[in-house]
Amino acid sequence: MLKTILTRFALPVVVLAVIATVIVMPFIDRLIAEWFRGDAQLRASVIMKSIEQPLAGLMSESDDRGLAAYLERVTSDERLVAVLICGADGRTVFQTPQVPRGVACSPSWAGRAEAGANEMAVTSKGSVLVSRFAVPVQGMNGLHALLVHDLGYADRRRSNVRDYLFAFLAVGGVALSLSFVIAAWWSLRRWASALVNDIRGGNLASEARSPSALSMPILSQVREVLREVEENQRIEIDYQENWTPVALQHLVERRLDSPEMLVVSNREPYIHNLDAADHVHVQVPASGMVTALEPVIRACAGTWIAHGSGTADRQVVDRHDGVRVPPGRPSYRLRRVWLTGEQESGYYYGFSNEGLWPLCHLAYVRPQFREADWKQYVAVNQRFAAVVAEEARTASPVLLIQDYHFGLLPAYVRQHRPNATIVQFWHIPWPNAETFGVCPWKVELLLGLLRADILGFHTRYHCQNFLASVDRYVECQIDHEHMTVTIQGHVCQVAAYPISIEWPPRLEAAAPDVATCRRNVRQRFGIEDGVAIGVGIERWDFTKGILERFAALEHLLATRPALRGRVSLLQVAAPSRGLLASYKALQEQTLREVERINGRFGRPGWQPIVLVAEHQDPERVFELHRAADFCIVNSLHDGMNLVAKEFVAAREDGDGVLILSTFAGASRELVEALLVNPYDVVETAAAIETALRMTRDERGERMRLMRHTIKHNNVFRWAGRMLIDAAQVRQRQKLATRTGRSRVGLTRAARG
Repeated sequence: MLKTILTRFALPVVVLAVIATVIVMPFIDRLIAEWFRGDAQLRASVIMKSIEQPLAGLMSESDDRGLAAYLERVTSDERLVAVLICGADGRTVFQTPQVPRGVACSPSWAGRAEAGANEMAVTSKGSVLVSRFAVPVQGMNGLHALLVHDLGYADRRRSNVRDYLFAFLAVGGVALSLSFVIAAWWSLRRWASALVNDIRGGNLASEARSPSALSMPILSQVREVLREVEENQRIEIDYQENWTPVALQHLVERRLDSPEMLVVSNREPYIHNLDAADHVHVQVPASGMVTALEPVIRACAGTWIAHGSGTADRQVVDRHDGVRVPPGRPSYRLRRVWLTGEQESGYYYGFSNEGLWPLCHLAYVRPQFREADWKQYVAVNQRFAAVVAEEARTASPVLLIQDYHFGLLPAYVRQHRPNATIVQFWHIPWPNAETFGVCPWKVELLLGLLRADILGFHTRYHCQNFLASVDRYVECQIDHEHMTVTIQGHVCQVAAYPISIEWPPRLEAAAPDVATCRRNVRQRFGIEDGVAIGVGIERWDFTKGILERFAALEHLLATRPALRGRVSLLQVAAPSRGLLASYKALQEQTLREVERINGRFGRPGWQPIVLVAEHQDPERVFELHRAADFCIVNSLHDGMNLVAKEFVAAREDGDGVLILSTFAGASRELVEALLVNPYDVVETAAAIETALRMTRDERGERMRLMRHTIKHNNVFRWAGRMLIDAAQVRQRQKLATRTGRSRVGLTRAARG
């Protein structure tokens, strides 16, 4: 069809354009000649006005030498060939040396008017323009000057302009002919519109009823090719041998075309606090999300937007509430958002952590939902959306939203930046539909999240729970095979992205060897040589199974008396959310249990449980992992639990045993760990005993396989898979923009 249009319409139009150009060119040539002649006449008038008085003065003084020198300077301009001074009778009073043959003073000039007269002449030097001007000299009536201008440059320019104009007309003719090709686009418009709808996730039922339904097999083939391309891209990511910050940067530059990158989270990656002496020190929070995402934003050199909660946070920011981080090696900008005490209490402690946190974790703590907390949650989400709009310098940034604190943020950001590519990652589990129905504002949360382009969870099971919740509470179209939700023309892709950690660990190069770490830990916490060290490191949270862990150790010591004095559990519990009643109760109960168990089994020089109830810097955590004989991660329910992966990453010596809860997302990957049901005290106690008796060879083989898994499924692969999907979303958006109008626009056009 396109070939037919070109043959029947485009070529005849080109021929007609050439013929029209040949006919019009003589007229255009005359017009250009008159234009340049007028330019030369104007130039002559300007020159004469500038030399009139000096010339009259030299003539009245009869200074022939001065006159010659002056006019020599005047005729130094290559366009002004010569100057002649003529008397009233037509005789030559003075002339410059370069007067062309055929130009001379003549009585015929004397009869001309006083104003400048012009005459064209052809000389040995080519075309010239002779302009006459009166020279008012006292006592010398009728004196006039002839200014001779070279028109050779005008001829050259006229030739160039003629060539350019001819080329322009020729190109215009071609462009005019190509305009007929648009007819092909119009004839294919219905196909393109259907393809746009298909790309955006719309169904083609309405198209199937139209005469263009015969084209549907072609669209099906296009759809299949798109899916194959997407699958190939995903395979390319999945089978990369080594994902590094450099690989991630390459991905951002090549696939995403170096977009503006923004991250939003409640917790900031660096907190500035004042110590007892009012000195500012930097704290890296104990957060798996920060541990995972901070290397990503460093690799992409973007902007991280977070709640400024440190006591010295305001002291170190610039006038735009930003600070460059990491300290000493700044590579990205941290923008802090300030919240009032009332906002923090309602949005963070209230709705997020007394409501959503227990709702999403199967830890059997009743969620608390209060309308006042919900209003603060809404207000803070709106506040962060406004900050995103302030920080975004482009119309289509890539926005990575983190966690359950910002369930409404995608919808609010979409109001400010409708073309943004929004990726939201939900770091905690998603409950089943019936459990989620407990939330009074479930529909508002779901609608907010569905405004993201990509919504990520740790496991496919959590994705399925989310889709089930959407199916029950929201009117929309769900594609379970491809895990997409289409609502009001917008497509949200739901996918599993198991989060991980940085590889190789940044702290590995500077860390002491394992023997030194063990010696340091034993000295610091008073653990004697020969006593096996088990570690538990997490926030002081009811989902982490700390009390269940103590119960398992107590059962082991009660049933295996020979192990008394031979094993100690070093429990690090970083205080968290201490303002909430459930967390206060947990902390008090933990202290009572430690005192009771230590009182039951402990003796001078040995305690079954060593409790460290304070935050530990990453370097100290890394040292504890290297010093441990086993690490126990028996979360009651956890999206991933990166502590398990951090323990494995710290053991380049190939030793140590990981005891891992089956209710932690990490158990889906680290299958070589000793997997336990944290509610089964006997099973967990048996796993501790197995870890203590396991041979060095078996420990090494298990650790080798787990380290291989983490190496290849590191945090950069996690981010890379999300960014690959984000790149595909952006490609689809660009394709949709190029190939047709939006679905709404098409509907309106059809109605019109």
